[in-house]
Amino acid sequence: MKKALAAIVFPMIFLLAGCLGGDPVKDDLLNYVNKEMKQAVKLEAAAISAYEGVAGANYQDDQTMYDALTKVVIPNYNEFIKELDSVSIETDEVKEIHEIFITGADIQFKAFGKVKQALEDQDAALIEEANDMFADARKQIRDYKSKLDKLAKKHEVKIEK
Repeated sequence: MKKALAAIVFPMIFLLAGCLGGDPVKDDLLNYVNKEMKQAVKLEAAAISAYEGVAGANYQDDQTMYDALTKVVIPNYNEFIKELDSVSIETDEVKEIHEIFITGADIQFKAFGKVKQALEDQDAALIEEANDMFADARKQIRDYKSKLDKLAKKHEVKIEK
């Protein structure tokens, strides 16, 4: 009987200790990184990987890039944006950083659309615009990662790369 009671009392004491004097930002950050962003990260990786497979040194031809954009990159990135918008965040500190990511992701999504339009119109100027947008998006995403790392360090959360 004592063992059964101990099994109930000790976890309750542990839960109460977690509630008293806890760090809500740390808890939110852990939830954000480990749960809320899990699906978003997968969708983003699929989109970016597909794009990198047909861009830059991997470029083959316009049709291959267009197909990748319309069938994989843009649909996955669109789902990624929806996932980002549905993330549940409790603290202002994490929300502020997440908004930076959303801004960068939105810019990148529009850049993919611009590349698609450039291929449809055969307009090199649109590619230049898209490249500028990609550079801006990278800047936003680097800022997000930097601020996320600083917040994690401040609240003693280790984020694995």
